Amino acid sequence: MEKGNNTMGISRTISDQLVESVAAALKSPQSSDHSTNSAIEGSGGLSRKSSRRITSASPGHGGGKNTHIRKTRSAQLKIDVDELSSGAALSRASSASLGLSFSFTGFTMPPDQIADTKPFSDDDMIPEDIEAGIRTKTKFQTEPTLPINLKFNDVTYKVVLKGMTSSVEKDILNGISGSVNPGEVLALMGPSGSGKTSLLNLLGGRISHPTIGGSITYNEQSYSKFLKSRIGFVTQDDVLFPHLTVKETLTYAARLRLPKSFTKEQKEKRALDVIYELGLERCQDTMIGGSFVRGVSGGERKRVCIGNEIIINPSILFLDEPTSGLDSTTALKIVQMLQDIAEAGKTVVTTIHQPSSRLFHKFDKLILLGKGSLLYFGKASEAMNYFQSIGCSPLISMNPAEFLLDLANGNINDVSVPSELEDKVQIGNAEVEKYNGKPSPAVVHEYLVEAYESQAAETEKKKTTVSLPLDEALKAKVSSPKRQWGASWDEQFSILFWRGIKERRHDYFSWLRITQVLSTAIILGLLWWQSDAKNPKDLQDQAGLLFFIAVFWGFFPVFTAIFTFPQERAMLNKERAADMYRLSAYFLARTTSDLPLDLILPVLFLLVVYFMAGLRLSAAPFFFTILTVFLCIIAAQGLGLAIGATLMDLKRATTLASVTVMTFMLAGGFFVQKVPIFISWIRYMSFNYHTYKLLLKVQYEHFTPIVNGVKIDSGLTEVAALIAMVFGYRFLAYLSLRRMKLQ
Repeated sequence: MEKGNNTMGISRTISDQLVESVAAALKSPQSSDHSTNSAIEGSGGLSRKSSRRITSASPGHGGGKNTHIRKTRSAQLKIDVDELSSGAALSRASSASLGLSFSFTGFTMPPDQIADTKPFSDDDMIPEDIEAGIRTKTKFQTEPTLPINLKFNDVTYKVVLKGMTSSVEKDILNGISGSVNPGEVLALMGPSGSGKTSLLNLLGGRISHPTIGGSITYNEQSYSKFLKSRIGFVTQDDVLFPHLTVKETLTYAARLRLPKSFTKEQKEKRALDVIYELGLERCQDTMIGGSFVRGVSGGERKRVCIGNEIIINPSILFLDEPTSGLDSTTALKIVQMLQDIAEAGKTVVTTIHQPSSRLFHKFDKLILLGKGSLLYFGKASEAMNYFQSIGCSPLISMNPAEFLLDLANGNINDVSVPSELEDKVQIGNAEVEKYNGKPSPAVVHEYLVEAYESQAAETEKKKTTVSLPLDEALKAKVSSPKRQWGASWDEQFSILFWRGIKERRHDYFSWLRITQVLSTAIILGLLWWQSDAKNPKDLQDQAGLLFFIAVFWGFFPVFTAIFTFPQERAMLNKERAADMYRLSAYFLARTTSDLPLDLILPVLFLLVVYFMAGLRLSAAPFFFTILTVFLCIIAAQGLGLAIGATLMDLKRATTLASVTVMTFMLAGGFFVQKVPIFISWIRYMSFNYHTYKLLLKVQYEHFTPIVNGVKIDSGLTEVAALIAMVFGYRFLAYLSLRRMKLQ
């Protein structure tokens, strides 16, 4: 082969031409070098897609008749691929399996080219992603971001468990140290209850507690509110609105989170870019779905959650078990995506639960936790070597992740027992518990902790304590105490208002709710069919109808509004922790977006009842009746919001609301006219009482001044009382939300 051509850049070729040249070379072994070399002359590099086609075209996969020819073709093709894949990304998992000797066909390469050559990996050959509907791996491309080095040293965390008579402190994390730099993926592994999520929340600034010890720094600076706009945090649960589409979800996130310097069109374009980069274009107009609503698949939902965070181009991305509940192919796609994100200059930290071997080899760094203690921190590729050095190695072929999790659990079945522990078991030390002749999990855990502290902990701690040569401008940006809002207050209100209407219109206009209201209205209309108010007996019957209307439209909104904040608590915590909006903008938008929807059903109800029951047939009384009912509804809603926001527990809130509404109904002026003076104040707190008096005034002020013992007056007192309840209950709900611990 001519060495002059080898010293040039390797060219990008069409796979079909290369296969033809290889076939020709096989027919004429003497000229094989020349044929292949002439096929690859030029400049550029071979794409991974082309290499896959070449590999699939190899006769070695199909099994020919002549064994020698099959080996020769496979080896020759391997040489071509190795030569043409100069500059490709090296995969740790398959470098050994693809390391075929170059001397097999007498082929040699200059040393400088051999050093630069990186063979393809089986891990890089991502199978077709059926969910995304794409065949090629898309590269995550974003504009440059603020690089952040994350360090944590001797991090401890305790929680106080309160009992009936005393409180006990429980250690969650014990002296965890480590670091991760831009361009790296750090995996947090360990069995359930080992402290993975707690450590992730601490690093992400999601927990602020006086029992936290140690130091956590970002570019040598402590956590500040500015970092909320530079951190992406994907929770383990997929917290999304089920009735919004994928496109709507990401568009609203972009409009709320991207900086004010972006125009509305630029923000919407960023959302579309993320959709295409994550392979969600096929399902962008599909609803997210939930427990009772069909929507996108689990893998697509997880990608939407990741898109919600990467849409801001974060400097650090935290993910809590992003592959849980996904099949191996989808999980591999997610982890490959994390690698692409890290390659764009970002810092990625993720918890992972029992990954496959292919996933494990894609992590740059690894932290192994056991019962809150650090068992290993370092390069993921060196973890097996470390545990072999302390006497723990698998006796059978097994997934490295399974091996590490077994050790973290203290399970040493199919694992060689370290000599120190074996000696203790053989001697029969009374202090060492034995299970089938082997040390107990507690003893194994203690040995692993001591081994790490004696052999590796000091070296790793020194690395985390060394100050990085960072620019002062980078440190100043991270330490800025100012929050960065992506939109002004009025923009936040407008976006949240329309998002709320789109999300809840399905609930308000469900056939179940419409049927409930209309069927009740028809039954009432039939029972009070064309009653005559001029007849004293019919007047009393009509008064009973008006009281029922006041009770029904007081009872119904209370138990609807109770669920508002407890059901949205997870979403509120997630979005407020990311500084997506101000709490005041959310609260006002959440409470006002219900008003247009709340007015439609009462109007339909009164259109049926009012005319069937023969109430006062005039335009003014009809519209005043609607206004009175509407005022009662928003006052009752305020009570439900206040109870739900104060307790944040549906069972307790429902119990309290039942007692309160029942009390207000009994004190509403229909069942009891003479209430004892020491408890008569309850009547004035009842929105049923004020609504009932206003309805009587609208219908009978021209007939009689007293109806069923209730005196009809100007109605100004009742209107003022209801308006005070509208604002008073809502203000109480807002204060309750402010008291919640929102990071």
